[in-house]
Amino acid sequence: MCGRYYRTADKQKLAEALRAQASGDSLLYAPGYNIAPTTTQPVLRQERDTFCRELVPMRWGLVGFGSKGVDPKRSTFNARAEGLEQSSLWSRPLHRHRCIIPMDGYYEWRKSDKQAFRFTVGDQTMGVAGLWDAWKSPEGVWLQSFTIITTDPNTAAESVHDRMPVILHPKDFDEWLNREEVERPPIHLLKPFPSHEMQVFSAHPKVGNVRNQGPEMLNSE
Repeated sequence: MCGRYYRTADKQKLAEALRAQASGDSLLYAPGYNIAPTTTQPVLRQERDTFCRELVPMRWGLVGFGSKGVDPKRSTFNARAEGLEQSSLWSRPLHRHRCIIPMDGYYEWRKSDKQAFRFTVGDQTMGVAGLWDAWKSPEGVWLQSFTIITTDPNTAAESVHDRMPVILHPKDFDEWLNREEVERPPIHLLKPFPSHEMQVFSAHPKVGNVRNQGPEMLNSE
C-alpha cells in the first residue's frame, strides 16, 4: 500500500525537473509533506496531440470513466500491479491513460510497532507509475483522477510493509507514458525498485495525522 507521500518541489521546479509543461493554478502544485488520498496533486502524462509531457492536477483516488462517480466505500488510491489487465476498473486506463506521480518519497508504517518510515531515492524527483482516468458528472463537469500502482517490496521495504509503489527509472518514463496504440502495455516495468538505490529514514510519529503538514514530518522527532 502507498497511502501517503511527500513532495518539496513547486510548479516551476517540477516542470523543469520533468521537462514538462504545467497547467493549472500554482496553488495546486504547492509542496506537501503529508499528502493523502482525495487531495488534488500534480500528475505527469503524455499530451494526446503533441505527445509532449504535461503536468496536470488530478484527484488522488481514481474514478473510472464508466462509474457512477466517487464511491467513498471503494478504495481506489492504489492498484496492484498483478491483475491490472483483468480488472474492469484498471484495464482501460492501463492501455490508454498511464501516468507518473512525481514525489520526493513516500511513507509507510511498520505493522509490529506502528513506526513510520519514509523511503526516497535521494535528491532526484521520484517518478511513481500510475493510471489516470476521466469521469463526467451528470452536470457535465469532468473529474480527472489517478491511482498509484504497487508491487512486491524490495529488501529495503519488506521489513516495513508487504507492498511498495512502482518506482520508475527516468530512462523508462517515456515508455510508460506513451499513449500510442500498442499490442500490450509496458507491464514489464512494474517491478520492485533496486534496494541499493533507495534510502530509508524514520519519519515523524505525527505523520499519521493528515492535519500535520509541516516539513518536520520528514524528521524522526
